[in-house]
Amino acid sequence: MPGLIPDAGPGWETALLLPVPAAEPAVSRHRARLDEAARDGVPAHITVLYPFVPPAGISKPLLASLGRLFAGFAAFEFTLDRVGWFGEEVVWLGPRDPAPFSPLTSAAFTAFPCCPPYGGQHAEVIPHLTIGHAGGQQALRAAAESVRPCLPIEATAAEVILMAGPRPGTPDTPPGQWRTVTAFPLG
Repeated sequence: MPGLIPDAGPGWETALLLPVPAAEPAVSRHRARLDEAARDGVPAHITVLYPFVPPAGISKPLLASLGRLFAGFAAFEFTLDRVGWFGEEVVWLGPRDPAPFSPLTSAAFTAFPCCPPYGGQHAEVIPHLTIGHAGGQQALRAAAESVRPCLPIEATAAEVILMAGPRPGTPDTPPGQWRTVTAFPLG
């Protein structure tokens, strides 16, 4: 597609993410082994809306709309203070107070109803920072125990980033292909 994401292929998608750089020291080595998104270049984050608009739909008016949307939310402090699990397949960090994250997701979904959170697969959206989902139960449990002493992690929600890259599991895709298209500061 010529334009904003010139090298986006047919298997590419986008995501709106709230980066959490304060968590990187605790989770980066685990994410590098246990989370495909980390290998693809996605930083530690809490998802706002994924999947988002296909890359071909990313336009200057859409970016301006997102900028206005997220500028309407004040930046906020939060604390990651617990390790949680989705079944026994995904280990994650959770915020002490998940309430400030839900309005971001709700507003983005309201503005873009064609993009339900996680494709509509889950009845409840739980704000979380994934540590890992691959490598087997033993590796995931070891990562959880390794991260636990690093808690609590104090962080600031200052911006939402729009990232683009190949859909996970796309064959013959080298790692590190996801990239930040732009960032939207919170007001």
